[in-house]
Amino acid sequence: MTSILKKISVTVLASTFLVQGAMAGKLTSLGAGEGQVNIVAWPGYIERGETDAAFDWVTKFEEQTGCKVQVKNANTSDEMVALMNEGGFDLVTASGDASLRLIAGKRLQEINTDLIPSWKDVDDRLKDAPWHTVDGAHYGTPYMWGPNVLMYNTEVFKEAPTSWNVVFEEMTLPDGKSNKGRVQAYDGPIHVADAANYLMANNPDLGITSPYELNPDQYKAALDLLREQRKLVSRYWHDAFIQMDDFTNEGVVASGSWPFQVNILQSQGAKVASTIPAEGATGWADTTMMHADSENPNCAYMWMEHTLSSNLMSDLSVWFGANPGVPAACTDGRGMQTAEGCTTNGMDDFDKIKFWTTPVSKCASQNDTCVPYYRWVSDYIGVIGGR
Repeated sequence: MTSILKKISVTVLASTFLVQGAMAGKLTSLGAGEGQVNIVAWPGYIERGETDAAFDWVTKFEEQTGCKVQVKNANTSDEMVALMNEGGFDLVTASGDASLRLIAGKRLQEINTDLIPSWKDVDDRLKDAPWHTVDGAHYGTPYMWGPNVLMYNTEVFKEAPTSWNVVFEEMTLPDGKSNKGRVQAYDGPIHVADAANYLMANNPDLGITSPYELNPDQYKAALDLLREQRKLVSRYWHDAFIQMDDFTNEGVVASGSWPFQVNILQSQGAKVASTIPAEGATGWADTTMMHADSENPNCAYMWMEHTLSSNLMSDLSVWFGANPGVPAACTDGRGMQTAEGCTTNGMDDFDKIKFWTTPVSKCASQNDTCVPYYRWVSDYIGVIGGR
């Protein structure tokens, strides 16, 4: 895993500090589909019924448009940045910790929202979100959003854990056994923000106001906490399906996770549940963003319209345990989701989630003395390596 992170760190540095290629101008009109669209996506985000026949929002799109959907899954935001830098893709479902890097690195083109009829239905809280809107220009179409949850084994925890301390500090769990070797952490530098979020609540003297804006002292405290966590962690996870296997077969009982894993495991009868502890949670708001050098722009725009106007958001909201970028998908019967389901997924908790974003050196909350993301990358490699 360390070698993977080292490869990613080179890509992160390149995308953060180099301006590569020319930013393509936004399209002004659409033509016939090119026959395919190539998408980098989070696992579980683009389903054609192969995992579960009930969840398929690809087949009808292909039949209606003639655009064959090709998907490359990426397990971390840094992998997404690396793949988009390599090229050959039309779209990416980027989270906030990747989107601004891709915009700054000239990997994306501005979206013409006039070419997406259902843009009017997008959640007003997302239309101008800072992770895809720069100087009034939109670089993507809102997709899904939600919190990073604490997944736990319900046979070990008869009641939901109330704090993230179960994965950060050594302790005896309710079953009388230590948590050492039985917890996991996310295999991505953005996990530094989870440590900072924990410290915001449990060490207020540090003065952290945002887990993505850390001065050197706050950053050191977060790294120190992660080094202590390193002694507890059985595996740093980035593959959702491997994490599910670890909870099923390898004795893992608590970890930060996504609702996707929780839903799949529960559907299989696994003794797991999830919670957002008292400290709150980081989260993700993902955006479908278009490569500057897209070879299939017409199909790409057709796909973005499809995400907003079809059953996709409703059914994906059920499948992933997330919230749709179009609120009406919770209630208009286009798919499986209901108003109650969206409430359960946190539709009303938008303001409580600390959404992923890319840490930069100049940030107002710390008088422009924040530790930038490239440091997060290199230092997190050290943490995982035991340094």
